[in-house]
Amino acid sequence: MKEVKVAILGASGYTGAELVRLLALHPAFKIAAMTGDRKAGMSMASVFPHFAGLVLPDLVSIDQVDFAKVDAVFCCLPHGTTQEVIAALPAHVRIVDLSADFRLFDVDTYAQWYGHEHRAPDLQKQAVYGLTELARDAVAKARLVANPGCYPTSVQLPLIPLLRAGLIEAADIIIDAKSGVSGAGRSAKEANLFTEVAEGIHPYGIASHRHAPEIEQGLSDAAGAKVLVSFTPHLMPMSRGMLSTIYVRTTKDAKAADLRAALAKTYADEAFVKILPEGVVPATRHVRGSNFCLINTFDDRLAGRVIITSVIDNLVKGASGQALQNMNLMFGLAETLGLQQQPMFP
Repeated sequence: MKEVKVAILGASGYTGAELVRLLALHPAFKIAAMTGDRKAGMSMASVFPHFAGLVLPDLVSIDQVDFAKVDAVFCCLPHGTTQEVIAALPAHVRIVDLSADFRLFDVDTYAQWYGHEHRAPDLQKQAVYGLTELARDAVAKARLVANPGCYPTSVQLPLIPLLRAGLIEAADIIIDAKSGVSGAGRSAKEANLFTEVAEGIHPYGIASHRHAPEIEQGLSDAAGAKVLVSFTPHLMPMSRGMLSTIYVRTTKDAKAADLRAALAKTYADEAFVKILPEGVVPATRHVRGSNFCLINTFDDRLAGRVIITSVIDNLVKGASGQALQNMNLMFGLAETLGLQQQPMFP
């Protein structure tokens, strides 16, 4: 198996560290460079002590990386900082961007939600939105893949097949989603202190979260018409995990069993998306540390409505795991490489 030299930009954050954990067991990808501008010159083990047993390059600044010697880049930089960096990379480098900078197809929509003009609009036209199970062929041919956000991954995996099948009303979708604190990143923020988060739960970004247009973009494409959703995220007092509870109105007198059957057919041969048996409730603790997405459907007490539950680990299937799944495809490898870990329990 040919060795692929990989650089991780922004390796000192949670998604970068999660990539290091996954790549440690990858048979083809070798970490050749890692950046962390504020931590430049430091060893990865000094930033993340759980990597003490690994032989890794030290963290450097981006301008110190020789990209001529790199085959692939995982970009884990903050939103708004990625476009110019990626635009400057050599043409031979394959890229998976874990920020939001290339997820929205329309640059005007990006400017509206992120507060500044898109700085690489021509490159945006080349980007492939990498919801792996539903974009596999396009991902395999891409040079630049925009890795989906965590909330959009947990929501689109169940909803896109149902919209394509015409089993749910596109105009009546309510999403109540909950995430662990790692979804906010590793930067020091008062709102993420233990005393601010522990022993409580609170919504945030009400009717204004930046993942809303990303979700609506995918659902609109599946429905063939403009879709708007009611989407409210919540912060949970846990380090990782994501649960999306989705309320839909069905068509054709469909019940939860019909939706479950449609999803089971769509994902029958998938390694990571699993539709659970009737009555089994997905829980975040059942996917912790893994690249799995567990989904199930339940009849609501209200006639014509079904409740869908979907769980992922926000750092794995919601970020670094899906990024690795995509990069495997981009190099013609089995997409499960480096991702065979079973969930950690308890």
